[in-house]
Amino acid sequence: MTDESTRRSGADGYGSPEGYDSPYGYGNPYGSDAPPPAHAAPAASPAWPSPPPYAPGPAPEGKRARGPMALLAAVALVAAAVGGGTAYAFQELAAHSDSASAQAGTPVVTAGKKGTVAAVAAAVSPSVVQVDATLQDGSSTGSGVVVTDGGEIITNNHVVSGASSVTVRTSDGKSYTADVVGTDSSKDLALLKVSGASGLKAATLGDSSDVRVGDTVVAIGSPEGLSGTVTSGIVSALNRDVTVSTDEDQSQGQGGQQDGDGDWPFQFGGREFNGDTGSSTTTYKAIQTDASLNPGNSGGALFDASGRVIGINSAMYSSGSRSSSSSDAGSIGLGFAIPVNTVKSDLAKLRAGSTD
Repeated sequence: MTDESTRRSGADGYGSPEGYDSPYGYGNPYGSDAPPPAHAAPAASPAWPSPPPYAPGPAPEGKRARGPMALLAAVALVAAAVGGGTAYAFQELAAHSDSASAQAGTPVVTAGKKGTVAAVAAAVSPSVVQVDATLQDGSSTGSGVVVTDGGEIITNNHVVSGASSVTVRTSDGKSYTADVVGTDSSKDLALLKVSGASGLKAATLGDSSDVRVGDTVVAIGSPEGLSGTVTSGIVSALNRDVTVSTDEDQSQGQGGQQDGDGDWPFQFGGREFNGDTGSSTTTYKAIQTDASLNPGNSGGALFDASGRVIGINSAMYSSGSRSSSSSDAGSIGLGFAIPVNTVKSDLAKLRAGSTD
């Protein structure tokens, strides 16, 4: 029998048989209490020692309790650290992804409500304004789209052409004086800037190259001066060649929504609609929509189902005329919008004060 003190004398907790000498930690030839001399070489062993002929004694109670618990605690801490790091990394990735999306035109309407006209209208209506222009012999009413919260507004050139003053009315009923910064009659675009405005909500500009026939669209504007009017429909066709007048006096005559009467004249397929376009015209590729457009919608926005601007409403066919009865007037589902990519490519020129 070996007593308890002998069993625990070994470095590994097993102990060593009395008199066993080994350089591997099983015993000490120089005595259990004396360290080997510094010059002493390990004793040669002809073979690896056999295991002790008895079962190891129980580990000290304190060590046995701490070992498994410490291991489990360490594993738990590592798992928590890995889990927390993974969650943080995912959040950081999502944040960067959202930032990238914002630069590319973040959807204004949440995914769960995408395609709901009511959701689109509620989200984007504050970005559309009514534009009232005072002309030499009358007035013109149209719409505009806020493109920066600093007060920049895009509208049609024919809405403000020849205007001596321009007033903008926001969706909350406030009115501001606006200056015409630049115009481009070849694209039927104009840039306005309001002064002293606060709380303006800029629209998100989309990508008209992604638009497909059949896509749901929402149009917002001020037909006949009824600001904030919402209509909806689909994209009926793409790349329609629409020709409009660039003559300044056209906006004061038959077109330009003068006093809310008449329609902007345009040509399509070699035919003239809503009046004579005059001798000076320009042609652009347009998005065709069946969303109801009427006089006063010009310059307003055509939104996609995510609330991004895909076009600026610019021309509409109306079966009515000044000589026709009111029952014959109005939209019949033939409206046209300037693609938003054309607007984006023209912004720098307009901001530079172009008056083409």
